[in-house]
Amino acid sequence: MGATKTTLFTRQQNDIANMAKALAHPARIAILQYLVKKNACVCGDLVEELGLAQATTSQHLKELKNAGIIQGTIEGVSICYCINPAVWKQYRELFNCFFKDVTLAGNKCC
Repeated sequence: MGATKTTLFTRQQNDIANMAKALAHPARIAILQYLVKKNACVCGDLVEELGLAQATTSQHLKELKNAGIIQGTIEGVSICYCINPAVWKQYRELFNCFFKDVTLAGNKCC
């Protein structure tokens, strides 16, 4: 969608779409699951964990970092990554709001 078309939608709709786009690759989901499981900064383990090339892993990390979901710090020659708690909370709240319970009359539709 072109940048000018985003003005047709609410900020919340744009935020949810941007978050979904950042999460829209299984490698990124795997990275996030690994970081959540470790619950600490991870330096250099991700390439081995994912089984992807360094360049591919770096590209996915870049996308997650650009979206703000993860944060990185430079330690020596490596970059360490962890979940950004504030953005993680924001994502959870937006997605929880979006995925509300749906109750259909008589559980019937179409």
